Amino acid sequence: MEEFQQKKSNLINRLIIVAMNQNRIFNWQDLKKFIYYDRVCQGGGSFFRKFFLSPVFRFTVLLRLNEFLVNKNYGIFIRFLPYLWYRRLGVRLGFSIPLNVFDYGLGIVHYGLLIVNDDAIIGKNCRIHTGVNIGGAGGFKNAGDTKRYAPTLGDNCYIGPGAKLFGPIVIGSNVAIGANAVVNKSFAEGNYTIGGIPAKIISSKSSEGLVYKL
Repeated sequence: MEEFQQKKSNLINRLIIVAMNQNRIFNWQDLKKFIYYDRVCQGGGSFFRKFFLSPVFRFTVLLRLNEFLVNKNYGIFIRFLPYLWYRRLGVRLGFSIPLNVFDYGLGIVHYGLLIVNDDAIIGKNCRIHTGVNIGGAGGFKNAGDTKRYAPTLGDNCYIGPGAKLFGPIVIGSNVAIGANAVVNKSFAEGNYTIGGIPAKIISSKSSEGLVYKL
């Protein structure tokens, strides 16, 4: 039993390390790649048509643009207007999504309440529905505290409508999270479906067919 727990702990730690080395936007090539993959995961189509007709995709572009400006350490005068546009559109759509949390391939299905903690780490090709809350543990984080208090998700995760994920948990790659699930413990191995309150494994079926794998 002790050996099993040790292997499980090692697996979780490896997943966290991989997730913390997620892709970031540091140049124009990165920016174009992220926006392209996000567009594909939101149904594809012409960039300009989608930008002007889809407020959700427009928000995603502004999210990536602000990540680029922050990561490149551009001054406040350059960042002010893009950040203001991103924040105002986020409020209108019901999104509270911080910068540098989602890797590329973010598929927001439609607008509506969507809250993500800025301490979370979410891998590539995440498809996420409305009513989702990815939050931290209860209490307050002290300045200088490097411990993570919000969820870490692997690649190719599907998050159904109304799902709630809380605390420093780890969700493995290729996991499908059912509608209205409450996830407060880790499921680090991945490749299955979880659901219920509290969440448990309900199927050996992975997120295959529910997300775009790019």
